[in-house]
Amino acid sequence: MAVFKNTEYLYDVLGGFWKALYDKPEFSTLLKESGVQIKFEISDPSAILWVGPDGVEFGEQSLKADVTMQLAGDVCHAYWKKDLSLPVALATRKIKSKGNIAKVMKLLPVLKPAYEMYPEYMKKHGI
Repeated sequence: MAVFKNTEYLYDVLGGFWKALYDKPEFSTLLKESGVQIKFEISDPSAILWVGPDGVEFGEQSLKADVTMQLAGDVCHAYWKKDLSLPVALATRKIKSKGNIAKVMKLLPVLKPAYEMYPEYMKKHGI
């Protein structure tokens, strides 16, 4: 059974996590400075998350993605639990990317506190 039972639940939980992360100045400031717009095309369940300088959005938007990441909801969950690293996920094609992935890789160090935040956040949602 998938971690995220449907699109609405994924937006609520995973989207809510991204919004909580964006509320942290140490993350949002770097994201604004980088100017990178990331589009996550998620399957199982089907969803689209946008993370960029202006915040977090759900669904199709009239934005231009610098990087598009295609992955399953369970892969998102494994990544945030630190069961899967981005380089390994890209190499094994569990995450497929289009665009300038080097821009995204520069953001990885600022995500370190998010790895500690994720388990507690998910616990609040019964996951």
